[in-house]
Amino acid sequence: MLKPELLAPAGNLNKLKTAFYFGADAVYLGGKNFSLRTFADNFTDEEMREGIAYAHARGKKVYVCANIFAKNADFAALETYFRAVQSAGADAVLVSDLGVLRTCKRVAPNLPVHVSTQANTLNAEAAAMWKELGAERVVVARELSLKEIAEVHAKTPDLELEAFVHGAMCISYSGRCYLSDYLDGRPSNRGACVQACRWNYRIQSDEGKRGEWYDLEEDGRGVYVMNSKDLNMSAHLDALAAAGVRSFKIEGRMKSEYYLATVVNAYRRIIDGGFSEALGGELRSAAHRAYTTAYAFGENSETVTRENSQTKGACEYVANVLGCENGRARAEMRNRFREGDVLEILSPNGYFAKEFTIERLTAPDGEPCADAKLVQGIYSFECPFPVQKGDILRRRIL
Repeated sequence: MLKPELLAPAGNLNKLKTAFYFGADAVYLGGKNFSLRTFADNFTDEEMREGIAYAHARGKKVYVCANIFAKNADFAALETYFRAVQSAGADAVLVSDLGVLRTCKRVAPNLPVHVSTQANTLNAEAAAMWKELGAERVVVARELSLKEIAEVHAKTPDLELEAFVHGAMCISYSGRCYLSDYLDGRPSNRGACVQACRWNYRIQSDEGKRGEWYDLEEDGRGVYVMNSKDLNMSAHLDALAAAGVRSFKIEGRMKSEYYLATVVNAYRRIIDGGFSEALGGELRSAAHRAYTTAYAFGENSETVTRENSQTKGACEYVANVLGCENGRARAEMRNRFREGDVLEILSPNGYFAKEFTIERLTAPDGEPCADAKLVQGIYSFECPFPVQKGDILRRRIL
C-alpha cells in the first residue's frame, strides 16, 4: 500500500516553506480571491508561481483552493484565475461548486480538479458523480465514519480520497453555515466566516424597546453550545489508510508558523514510524482546543467543548533559527528569553526535542547581553546541536 500523502495548509509563502521543511508532501493554499480563508494572507499570482516552483524543485505538490460557492458575477474573473493557476503549474485546484468545476474544465483543461470538503461528499454515489464529471480526488465530508469512507472507496476505487486528520472542526456540515452572514454580514460560504459558533451567547427579553440581558449558564464558564473540539486522528492513521484515504489533511491556513511546524512534524514522524505517546503528546505543544476523533467511529455526541478559547499549549514559541556555525546559533526572537533559560528544539532532524541552556548570549549589535527582549531581534548564543535554518526554539511551560 502506498504511503499516504501528508497535506498541510499554507496561509502564505513563509508557511509554505515551513510546511515543506517539516515534512509535508503537499500544501493547499488560496489566491487573493475565490478561497474560503479570506482573512489569511493568501498568495498573489507572483507568490503562487514562486511557491509552486519552490515545491516542484523539492518534489512536492501545491493544490490551489477555489472552493467558494460562486455567484454569476464571479465567473469572468474565475476564467482568468484558472488560466493563471494552470499556467503557474499547480498540481490541482479544489472546487465545491458545479459551475466552478465546469468553468475550470473548459478554460483550464490540463488543470487537475479535486473536490473540496465544502461539497459535503457523504456517499459513494456522489463520489462517483464527481469522478464522472472529471474530478481526480474528493475530500470526504468530515462527518463520515471510517466504515463509511471504506464503503466510498470500495465503490470508487479509481478516485483518490482525502480526509482531514487534524485541526478545527465546524459545527455545520463542513462550513455550510449562515450564522456568520446573519450576525455579522460576512458570508462563510464565500470565505469570510467570523466563527460566530465560537462566541459566548446570552439572551435578551423582548419586553419594551430595550429588553434586559440574561446570562445562560451551562456552568460558570458560560454557554458555548456550538464550539467544536479540534479533530485529532494521529493515533488512527493506519485505520484511515486501510479505509482508502490517500491524503491526510491538516486544517489551519490561519494558524501560526509554530503551530504548523509542530503539527506537521508530529504527523510526518507518525506516518513514517508509527504512533507513540510521545508524538501524540507533541500535538499538545501548540495551542489547541480539546481533541476529538469526531465521527470516525460512528455517532458522537461529545464533539463540543465548553471552554471559551484554545489552550496555549505545553510550549511557548521562542525563536526561529537562522543558522549555526562553530557552535554558535543565530535566531530571530519571537518571545523573550534570557541567559540560563532551557530551550527545546523543534526540528525535522535528529536533534528534535533536545534541550540546551542559553549561554553567552549576544545582542543584535554584537554586544554581550543577558536578556533577549527586542522583538524579531537577531541574537546569537552557544548551542551544542547543529541546528539549521528553519528549526524553531521553544520553551516548555507545562
